[in-house]
Amino acid sequence: MREPAFWHRPPSWQSRLLSPLSTLYGAIAARRMAQVGVDAGLPVICVGNFHVGGAGKTPTVLALTDMLRDLGERPVVLSRGYGGRLHGPVAVDPAIHQAADVGDEPLMMAARVPVVVSRDRADGIGLVKAQGASVILMDDGFQNPSITKDLALIVIDGARGLGNAEVFPAGPLRAPLPPQLARTDALVVIGGGRASDLVAARVSAAGKPVFSAALQPDAKVVAALQGRPLLAFAGIGDPARFFRTLRGAGLDVRRERAFPDHHPFTTGDVAALANEARRDGFALVTTEKDLVRFRGHEAAPDVMAFPVTLQFDDLAALRALVVQRLAAKRKGQLLAFNAPG
Repeated sequence: MREPAFWHRPPSWQSRLLSPLSTLYGAIAARRMAQVGVDAGLPVICVGNFHVGGAGKTPTVLALTDMLRDLGERPVVLSRGYGGRLHGPVAVDPAIHQAADVGDEPLMMAARVPVVVSRDRADGIGLVKAQGASVILMDDGFQNPSITKDLALIVIDGARGLGNAEVFPAGPLRAPLPPQLARTDALVVIGGGRASDLVAARVSAAGKPVFSAALQPDAKVVAALQGRPLLAFAGIGDPARFFRTLRGAGLDVRRERAFPDHHPFTTGDVAALANEARRDGFALVTTEKDLVRFRGHEAAPDVMAFPVTLQFDDLAALRALVVQRLAAKRKGQLLAFNAPG
């Protein structure tokens, strides 16, 4: 979906008109979040958002994958597979699956880490364990109560924040903010800007850590694109952030094409982008997530993906938090196992 502009403006007549629906939606969402989930039998780290749309969950999941592997763990990602037709549980295989099967983010991540897609996340636990997991990395699902989380990391964009901070459909929040804050273990603020300052202050005041991070482009790809006029396109939660990242790397973005998040590129879309790039002498560049959807077309032109990695200002502090939560989970399991009776 493409986010309505009024979500990112001060209270408007549209948000006021939709406020009764937001009140109902928020009450249902809050009641659902209060439900008790099943214990997966493994440590569960959830990477989520307070709001709909993207803010950098996928780079965060991949950064945690690298961290967990450095700790000797075997992470497996558990995803709902948004945008895919398969209900699962299914282990994502880039050799046989397409984005239309399992969703773009799971397909992209599966090149780097084992991924299980399951529309009902709890149903996917068994298959995750069969993949040899020692830790479950939940991609999204913070508001979903079906599985108990041992660490809930919430990702927010520093420049966008929470928009008008209203609950859907009057705004972008997936549930009222208080119950979401209560279940947040740490906040990850990506990029600069002050839009996230208020929510970061509330998380910090509750005695929970706030981590700062930035998206770091791949140096080899930046060098390959340097000096070339670019037509950049993206169908992610915040295409403008992608375009800013390109320009921040010193690249010559001549034209931008923004599509809704998870946009299924049509043959017409592919032809239009190819023709525009060929006519004006532009090189095409997009996100890794968009490329897995774009490549499904036989006539797709050459497109350069623009990989980014997430760099934390204080990686040691995040690592310490992760280690502490993993140890607490395993100690609790051991005590429960040794309990009499």
